[in-house]
Amino acid sequence: MAKEKIVLAYSGGLDTTIIIPWLKENYDCEVIAVAVDVGQGEELSPLNEKAIKSGAEKIYILDVREQFVTDYIWPTLQMGAVYEKKYLLGTSFARPLIAEKLVEIAKKEGASSICHGATGKGNDQVRFELTIKSLAPEMKIIAPWRVWDIKTREEEVDYAVQRGLDVPVKKDRPYSMDRNLWHLSHEGCELEDPANEPPKDLCMICRTPEQAPDEAEYVEIEFEKGIPVKVNGKTLGPIEIIEVLNDIGARNGCGIADLVENRLVGMKSRGVYETPAGALLYEAHSILESITLDRATSHYKDTMAIRFSELVYDGQWNCPLREAMSAFAESTQKYVTGNVKLKLYKGNIIPAGVTSKYTLYMEQIATFGDSREMYNHADSAGFINLFGLPMKVQAMMKERIGE
Repeated sequence: MAKEKIVLAYSGGLDTTIIIPWLKENYDCEVIAVAVDVGQGEELSPLNEKAIKSGAEKIYILDVREQFVTDYIWPTLQMGAVYEKKYLLGTSFARPLIAEKLVEIAKKEGASSICHGATGKGNDQVRFELTIKSLAPEMKIIAPWRVWDIKTREEEVDYAVQRGLDVPVKKDRPYSMDRNLWHLSHEGCELEDPANEPPKDLCMICRTPEQAPDEAEYVEIEFEKGIPVKVNGKTLGPIEIIEVLNDIGARNGCGIADLVENRLVGMKSRGVYETPAGALLYEAHSILESITLDRATSHYKDTMAIRFSELVYDGQWNCPLREAMSAFAESTQKYVTGNVKLKLYKGNIIPAGVTSKYTLYMEQIATFGDSREMYNHADSAGFINLFGLPMKVQAMMKERIGE
């Protein structure tokens, strides 16, 4: 009888390293490791050898960086979605894409189950499993952290050592980190106490504002229909735009966010995120929308962005509401085309100019000078009378009843 095939979301970290032998000891199975490249960089280099040495029958390493940018980052940027005012959703929208690829490989290999290493306290378990359910509702899901007897990181290390596995733990970087093209997150250790300032050597991408140059740097970003297409006048592909802006933002100390966020599972969690390109793109996109979106659309879109960020954070990327909201956001971007100049100085992102052939800003109307040909000041009196009529009626009622 053929062994069961289980597809494992594999990163090469401590959790997924020991999950491979754990699965083989608890299931009559073959383990197929799947590492999805969303921009982890050098972390992927040793995975082929590590996965097989740990007991996997096969490993897939899939480069989906461009899809990550075009199908997940850009739609979220177009909406302007930020979770709880600071978090640019770097891990949140990477997980559904990873889960999508897990399902593709599981179907290709005829696997009966998909396994992930997310803990029972985190958001990622929800993100992985909701996506799997939306794409392969018949697929079984195995989440070792919810069922095995291992309780601590120390027990994980002991489990690995007993089986002769390399322990991928760096004592000088004891944080729980997640890295992709968009961001690097840090959680755990002294960060768990919100009273503690992050260590000066915490950031691995960004300089701190104190370390940034003493002179400002300017950067120009050009958008077409809400999508960035050029940096400093040079046309770049989706991956290159983020890489270039990561370098520019990082060296100027931009894009560091320290927040206590509300996890989906009910607890609060403190994290420090490095998202230099994201910080520049969100600011530039917002500035461009300020001259290309009308007031009603802009304000309504802002309220939708909050809900959109919650859907993404909660792992509901594939739900009908998110898809409908993305369609709305895309429709608002028809005229969000133009050029934005930013001034970067020691962590600050300062507007330094914006132009668009679709601008709704008309100086001849807005000017404090003579604008009588475009705007008759006397018109405002009638507008105010009608706009304020409900408040006037309310006041008259209160006078009548003696309040």
